[in-house]
Amino acid sequence: MEYVLMHKNISVAVLEIFEDTGTILKTLELIRPEHLPIGIRLTPQGKPETKAINDWWSGRAIPASRSGLRDALEILQISSPVLLLTKCFGLSLSDQYWMRPSNKPFEWSDVNFFENEFSEDVGNALFGRAADGELDLMSPDNTSDGWLKKKWVVADGKRLLLKGGSGPYYQEPLNEVIASAIMRRLGIPHAPYTLTWDSDQPLSACEDFITPQTDLVSAWHIRETGKKPGHISEYQHFIQRCDALGIPGARDGLDRMLAVDYLIVNADRHYNNFGTVRNAETLEWLGLAPVFDCGTSLWYDAVAGAVRPRAEQKSKPFRGKHGEQIELVTNFDWLDFTALRGVDEEYSDILRRSPYIEDNRRDVLCYALRERVKMLEQFTLSRNAIVPESEPVNDSDEDEDNWESEL
Repeated sequence: MEYVLMHKNISVAVLEIFEDTGTILKTLELIRPEHLPIGIRLTPQGKPETKAINDWWSGRAIPASRSGLRDALEILQISSPVLLLTKCFGLSLSDQYWMRPSNKPFEWSDVNFFENEFSEDVGNALFGRAADGELDLMSPDNTSDGWLKKKWVVADGKRLLLKGGSGPYYQEPLNEVIASAIMRRLGIPHAPYTLTWDSDQPLSACEDFITPQTDLVSAWHIRETGKKPGHISEYQHFIQRCDALGIPGARDGLDRMLAVDYLIVNADRHYNNFGTVRNAETLEWLGLAPVFDCGTSLWYDAVAGAVRPRAEQKSKPFRGKHGEQIELVTNFDWLDFTALRGVDEEYSDILRRSPYIEDNRRDVLCYALRERVKMLEQFTLSRNAIVPESEPVNDSDEDEDNWESEL
């Protein structure tokens, strides 16, 4: 079937999609190449690479790793998440791209999810609930990323993303809230998260920070705008691609994101959960996106006895260890450690709200967060070769050993 790839109200390309598989077979006509999704390269014949545009298209679908996806597909009577894309014309709440059937002259204003109501049937199915009556698959949940259960809802006119956690502690939503608190204290642009509940399950709630005028472009697609030379690092390559595209403030934004990830021991800052924002109509780059998606952090799936705040921790995306990745931060002048006083107590109050977090685990996690703040402060002092006038931070191994022996 023939579709027109649209960027809001702009016709970008005419494509042929095989309905049985949801696969883009070929580009019939390229109309506005400058409005193609970022990272899609052209062939010598001036057409989008078929594999690249299919990767972009299938990348909009719910990933196969999504918790509960198999059961959801049975409820929705769909064999593959890619087949859900055309059911909602590929519309998303993260950007303004969509597929308009050539035989249906829809306008963006008629169908977009920013201004129009949408069905919650898909979102409910992803949480294991069947719909009453006939299914309505017109939903932004068809184009949501990530492995945790999530769904979009409308509350008081706002588009909110609700996201669950993973057993046995269901800690990810709580971590989103404390990460928001840390960034609020430090003045870091971020997506604010609050805590809500679905029966006895904690969920994080976040208002959409993308507007009808903007696109979220993942770091992965920025990275793919050029081949990485073998002699430079992933970090250098990403900065170079941002500079080449004219994305402002990339280095400063990464400094703040990497510092927060160090504090909360973020285990999953992959290239698809940070990115950039641009104007969908003028294509002007506005800068890095607010920091979001921080739930897989703070030993979210580790037993209390395995929490070792001063041990080396795995990281993504630029280095394999946080102790190495923090070295990439170029400037800490913005970081006010006095703003973090009592942050462990705030975390304790958040954790106390969950029936899945026992007292011992809460104490361990709060201690660990406090230690991470001390470690980052120690690192910044050594980086700047500054000897503090006040009493030095107690960060000895002996202190940690004593704490562990009391548990």
